[in-house]
Amino acid sequence: MEVAKKAKLAKEASQNLAVLSSAQKDKALEAMACALESNMSMLIDENKLDVSMAEEKQRPRALIDRLILNEERIKAMAQGLRVIKSLPDPVGEVISQWKRPNGLEIGQKRVPLGVVGIIYESRPNVTADAIGLCIKTGNTVVLRGSSEAIHSNKAIVKVMTAAAYNFGIPHGAIQLIEDTSRESVQELIRLNGLVDVVIPRGGAGLIKTVIENATVPVIETGVGNCHVYVDRECDHDMAVDIIVNAKTQRPGVCNAAETLLVDKGIAEEILPRVIEKLKEKDVEIRGCERTLEIVPQVKAASLDDWSTEYLDYILAVKVVDGIDDAIEHINKYGSGHSEAIVTSNYFNAEKFLNYVDAAAVYVNASTRFTDGGEFGFGAEMGISTQKLHARGPMGLKELTTVKYIIRGQGQVRE
Repeated sequence: MEVAKKAKLAKEASQNLAVLSSAQKDKALEAMACALESNMSMLIDENKLDVSMAEEKQRPRALIDRLILNEERIKAMAQGLRVIKSLPDPVGEVISQWKRPNGLEIGQKRVPLGVVGIIYESRPNVTADAIGLCIKTGNTVVLRGSSEAIHSNKAIVKVMTAAAYNFGIPHGAIQLIEDTSRESVQELIRLNGLVDVVIPRGGAGLIKTVIENATVPVIETGVGNCHVYVDRECDHDMAVDIIVNAKTQRPGVCNAAETLLVDKGIAEEILPRVIEKLKEKDVEIRGCERTLEIVPQVKAASLDDWSTEYLDYILAVKVVDGIDDAIEHINKYGSGHSEAIVTSNYFNAEKFLNYVDAAAVYVNASTRFTDGGEFGFGAEMGISTQKLHARGPMGLKELTTVKYIIRGQGQVRE
């Protein structure tokens, strides 16, 4: 009964939260940021319980890294809330307005979605981001995190909820589902009438389960099978730096590179150098036949490697015949998340931007920048790889919908 009960409380709070002033919401966001900072020791202690369990289970080090909370990351969570506070409130924004020949004045304005359910894995900072974004946009939130982060999530919600409610946020607006069984997910995604939208944020299995079983509308955040393509005309030093950063800066996140594509014209020159740098970071290389001819000591790639999101220190490498071959490979195997080209050729850069089908497409920059904070949103609800309503990092505007407002003077339709 926990899921339905908490969703009902969120629904009851949604009407009052939707009409709160920007000033009230901003005061609550500041209070929540201060609460995270002042409770840092407690949050770290609770997080250590989750990290210890993950280590006992010998979970991959990239996953454990996603799980860890330290002073720096908690300060970043608080700063993310303050950035959200500083951004314009989208709720109530009049998008367009016009007058019809019959005198009717019609306008479109932004309003909250209502009750937002978010289902996510491992990363406890998502808890703070989701709460902050939903409060700013007048949405109540039902959080269902993973068992691996349950102690961290409970502590974060306890701290932030107390601060929010003390500063005028309606009681019930923030809910955490503590039941981390699969059944709780199945129940949440079928609560039509209580939950207005569900956002799954995690691995391919979680997203597939939600999409195939939900009766509540879903905003799909996708798997990140991201590529870096190195064009034959490029700055080699820049290419090495971008590849190493895109793969190793945080390999356990969805915007990390999973496949490297290299133009055959420079493969013999640049591949040994790149692979040497990646080996220094303990990255396992899985290469195509042409890659093995150049660097024989790497592991042979299988067909599955081209479509795999590793979220680990593993990189698939393929030598391609040129930009058209690279684009074809990306559009066939990519997940529509983030793709990058390293090139000094303007025309190839523009071709890549125009022909690659992804939410974020980069020229001469790491894919690791596909992030709400890096895009100036303060935080994100996830990276949407679908094309309806929202695409890319989901910030404040993506958590609103529109309402038509019509004003008349007694008009009737003939």
